[in-house]
Amino acid sequence: MPKYKYTVVSGNGEKVSGIIEGFNEMDAAAKLKENYPIVQSLSEVGGKGGKGSGFMAMEIGGNKVNDKAFTLMCSQFAVILRAGVPITRTVHLIAEKMTDKPLKRILEEVAEDVEAGRSISASFAERGKKKLPVTFLETIHAGEEAGNLDSAFESVSEHYTKQMKMKGKVRGALIYPAFVLVVAIVVVVVIMVKVVPTFTAIFEEQGAELPVMTQILIAASQFFRNYYIHMIIIAAAAIIIYKIYSNTENGRMKTAKGSLKLPVLGNINVLNAASQFANTMTMMLQAGLPITKSVGICAKVINNYFISTEIGKITGKLEEGHTLGYSLREANCLPDILVDMTAVGEESGELSQTLAMTAAYYDAELEQATADALAKLEPTILVFLAGFAGFIVIAIYMAMFEMYAGM
Repeated sequence: MPKYKYTVVSGNGEKVSGIIEGFNEMDAAAKLKENYPIVQSLSEVGGKGGKGSGFMAMEIGGNKVNDKAFTLMCSQFAVILRAGVPITRTVHLIAEKMTDKPLKRILEEVAEDVEAGRSISASFAERGKKKLPVTFLETIHAGEEAGNLDSAFESVSEHYTKQMKMKGKVRGALIYPAFVLVVAIVVVVVIMVKVVPTFTAIFEEQGAELPVMTQILIAASQFFRNYYIHMIIIAAAAIIIYKIYSNTENGRMKTAKGSLKLPVLGNINVLNAASQFANTMTMMLQAGLPITKSVGICAKVINNYFISTEIGKITGKLEEGHTLGYSLREANCLPDILVDMTAVGEESGELSQTLAMTAAYYDAELEQATADALAKLEPTILVFLAGFAGFIVIAIYMAMFEMYAGM
């Protein structure tokens, strides 16, 4: 859990400084305000890192190592170690065949460390810090301590293979609607900037009185031609302002909450968080990690900042002796089915098995919800495009009929 350096003012006006732990800045500030009325300064010790949010953001990818290469590496470790090859030789073999440059560099450094007698989990934790997923690092550490390193790599491989397949399905489903949307925007711009002005010149030459629809079309075309630079500047400014605001603590929290209330997409974001929590908890518990530490790792993995923060606060309740089911119910940020299944798993003593079944359920629900959303998006775009094209055709034909009638 991150540590924060603070300066506060007590009830009698005395300044107090120190260090406090908190899941994030807001959590640390909330803890301080329980005892001190004024918080003057609060900053993370060792700097502050950021974590992305949103439905499509995954735990591996982006600026980190390539997800396919990473998943393949985990699978290779599991197979080679199971064949009885020593760990030092295994790391060298995989490093030699690795094509992803960032991951190859990490493996080469890990190979040197292991050859010098260092544990592979400690080496990965240092060399792959901020580049490799925390779930991978913790699972490998637990597997090494338990003497089941090959099983740990196999578990990680299965986990990220499932994630990669899910991301691939979503990306594949998005390609066609995204293509249609881009084409629609290009067509609209071309028509408004090039085609309509041509007809406008013809109508002006004839001097005929134009129908209202045609006048609206011409006015819209002139607006596009005269103010397109202003529109681009305003759109760019709006995006920049949003990015700056969403990087602040308050902005991240509000945008995360807002993303959960969006029509259709809000439900997808909730299902995504539930899937991430259930899958990660399953893997952490199967690796032998205690519940408190597993929940802390889950909080770092979940993309939505609001849910991530609320899950992070649960660790305090667990340390006080509360059950995970009770703590999740108090947090009220994950679906009721997940909370109830967690409580049932705790009572039966089979939490990891119960969460594994729950994870499979939410994976299926997420896939179905995404497919349904995309199925609705595609016809919506087509209807909009057809409606716009129809408006243009009718507006031009009505003007032409008026011209012919006046001849």
